[in-house]
Amino acid sequence: MLSLSDNELMFQVRDGDVAKLGILFERHHVKLYNFLVRVTNRRDSSEDLVQDVFFRILKYGHSFRGDAPFTVWMYQLARNAASDHFRKWKNERPLEETDDPPDQDPAPDDSLVHDERSDLLKSALARLSKEKREVLVLSRYQELKYEEIGVILGCPVGTIKARIHHALKDLKREYEKLTRDQS
Repeated sequence: MLSLSDNELMFQVRDGDVAKLGILFERHHVKLYNFLVRVTNRRDSSEDLVQDVFFRILKYGHSFRGDAPFTVWMYQLARNAASDHFRKWKNERPLEETDDPPDQDPAPDDSLVHDERSDLLKSALARLSKEKREVLVLSRYQELKYEEIGVILGCPVGTIKARIHHALKDLKREYEKLTRDQS
């Protein structure tokens, strides 16, 4: 049996076949959670936000036109959900900092050096502004194309390229600071 594309599934959800939302959830909830954890640095909030995004997919499904991939629309909803959440809870203090977000296929790595570098990189990423962290997560971790990121963030591809370039420079600078501080 031929599997349906995300856009085809979303059109069916939009047309009332709510059961198809479960397929979209199974396909995307881990990547969406990883995106939200990396952007917000909050595991507890990210779990709730994933549920909120899928609720919004159902609630605002009528607005899905399919002129961009479903994932682009989903990440736009995720950004809005995260912004709304933190605007509502701006005085909330985090109970925990994030650990490594779960990967789709976690593979254990016994290398202490790799773990230390990974921890430093995660800390350096957390030190970036929300905007810089978000553009890096979308491009490097979520592996979206610049055009898709441009649609999500509402800016031209040239702007996205410049933002990624500046964010990578800042990430490198923060990583080097952390490396020096650790020595």
